[in-house]
Amino acid sequence: MSRWSRVCHALFFVASSALADEVHQHGVPEALGDVSFPVSCDPAQQQPFNRAVALLHSFAYTEAEQAFQDITVKDPHCAMAYWGLAMVHFHPVWTPSLPPDSFEQAQKNMQQASRLGAASDREKGFIHAGSVLFQATPGVKTNQRTEAYEQAMGQVASDHPKDTEAQVFYALAMLSNVSSTDKTHAKQKQAIAILQPLFRAHPDHPGLAHYLIHACDSQELAQQGLPAARVYAKIAPSAPHALHMPSHIFTRLGLWDDSIQSNLASKQSAHRHGDAMGELHAMDYLVYAYLQEGKDGQAAGVVEEMKAMPALDMNEFAIAYAATAMPIRLAVERRQWNDAAQVVALPGAPPSVQAIAVWARGMGLARTGHAAEASAEAQKLHHLEKQLRDAGDDYWAVQTAVLADEVTAWSSQASGNTDQARSLLQAAADREDSLEKRPVTPGPILPAREQLGDLLALQGHPADASEAYRAALIQAPGRRGALLGEAQVDQRAH
Repeated sequence: MSRWSRVCHALFFVASSALADEVHQHGVPEALGDVSFPVSCDPAQQQPFNRAVALLHSFAYTEAEQAFQDITVKDPHCAMAYWGLAMVHFHPVWTPSLPPDSFEQAQKNMQQASRLGAASDREKGFIHAGSVLFQATPGVKTNQRTEAYEQAMGQVASDHPKDTEAQVFYALAMLSNVSSTDKTHAKQKQAIAILQPLFRAHPDHPGLAHYLIHACDSQELAQQGLPAARVYAKIAPSAPHALHMPSHIFTRLGLWDDSIQSNLASKQSAHRHGDAMGELHAMDYLVYAYLQEGKDGQAAGVVEEMKAMPALDMNEFAIAYAATAMPIRLAVERRQWNDAAQVVALPGAPPSVQAIAVWARGMGLARTGHAAEASAEAQKLHHLEKQLRDAGDDYWAVQTAVLADEVTAWSSQASGNTDQARSLLQAAADREDSLEKRPVTPGPILPAREQLGDLLALQGHPADASEAYRAALIQAPGRRGALLGEAQVDQRAH
């Protein structure tokens, strides 16, 4: 989150907190779940510290930062409050996990925690692990920091096996090092092995429910995450992110009504809190779910709401992604290729997000018979791929390469080179299936495997098309395009 976004968010939170105080007078208290994180600070600050950690566990980073800051004012010698002030700038499952614009301040806070020292070995362990994460050693890459932090938190968890927070933060540290290419989900399964027994013992802990959902956010593990998804919003209804997170599992399982309700609640809550990023993230998932139920009018309404939002910060990746993806989903999911051909990248969007707009335009041109113009868009995608790779962003470089192959495949089809089209799209589907999606998105705008089904149906291969659609539905159950495509080719076959 950029500094300006944090300032705006904080101002809105002050206003929403004032409103919450009015609501509290009518008997509706703040609900963030049950967290017990004992610290050796002023005893009067123990409950505020528990609240701050509960906010941290629901990724309410701005509010958590203010909560920890308030503790340092009332107890300037509370080392763990400075630990908290640093840890709000570690976003384990987001990109980047260590935002560069706030890294220096986080580092200073962790150094202050170290200087103040802690009264217990347990607290010293937490501060040491945080110091490893925010170490001042020049040239240390983010992945090296998070891997070292995971190892340090592993030691804390080992030294304090009965301490719930030590186990929870260790499991979260594991999730910060998940590989998008590991389809065995080894790290996720390690985290689940820690989190699930604790969740049974502490069913109102927000971090346990939240991190189980993240750990299970894959097709293989989604069913395991459903119990946590069913209760997380009830555990911490005052946190907008807690209202949204269950929809990650609902999306994986094709539970569209549940996803819609989850994201409507999160969208409204994020808006009240002035959290533009959270609001747009929920809106993108909401558009996706509406489209899967054929509720195109409702999806279009959400897109219009987004367009009416004032001055969105395109430097914020999640904002740029959602604002770009939503109208493209609306066009592409409905196969409105003329609309897709008119897409223009939003000014200031990062290369990985620009690629989505270029892809949409290329797809629109190819699917309306403009093969040469589509090929030109594919070349732009290759340039963006190189730009991303040169910047060390291998994940989005691969995703952009997949988008380029998809556009080239449909351009080849438009040019009459059907064999090349099929080969390219098959390769794109295999490559896309080898990677896990990032939490920023409910899924690819139009899965390559589903596109392969469309292409094979168009080329007159109904059996192969049906097989491709069925494979696509294993990866993304309940997707409307694949369901309709499979039904159509099966109907023709009979």
